[in-house]
Amino acid sequence: MGVFSRYLRYREAGEDPNVNNVERFGQPFRSLFTSTKVFTLHHRIEIVDERERVAYRAESRAISLHDKTDLYDANDAPVAHIERKIITLHERHFVTMADGTCFELSNELFHVFKDITNIEGLGWQLRGNIVGLNFELYDETGGIIAVISQKMISLHDKYCVDVYRPDAEPIVVAILITLQHMMRDRAAKAAAYSDNR
Repeated sequence: MGVFSRYLRYREAGEDPNVNNVERFGQPFRSLFTSTKVFTLHHRIEIVDERERVAYRAESRAISLHDKTDLYDANDAPVAHIERKIITLHERHFVTMADGTCFELSNELFHVFKDITNIEGLGWQLRGNIVGLNFELYDETGGIIAVISQKMISLHDKYCVDVYRPDAEPIVVAILITLQHMMRDRAAKAAAYSDNR
């Protein structure tokens, strides 16, 4: 169990926080969980709390070159707008928060075992373990903000996120949704490359 909990940190709502996360960062302020509604006209993601109450929802347009997504809170108030830059080598996505804060996620290239995504405009960095599907979000001083984990095998593209900074939660959720889109795009590119070989 220790080996799996170190590399595969995903958990379901209602389960205890991952032991490795707690040892390194302490108890999270809050944990959130996603589930993608796969058979809807609009790509929809619900983000729920530990009691499985909807805390946020994200909706993407069915046909959009820029992969435009809008994020709302539980009261349907706008939280963020997310869209992908079409022509780029760095998997670049732009995020505009409802309060006017703007930032973009841009992957650093040529990392073999870890993804590094710079969050330009905030000075934050998302560091990922592509083997264990775990991602740690750090602020500009190197302090932990959140830990994101993906379920390895799931038809519904599930993620959990342990939030360590309450003030950053809406931005963390926007980054989580953007990461989910980036991972989905990467999987689609890999499948297309494999089919064309």
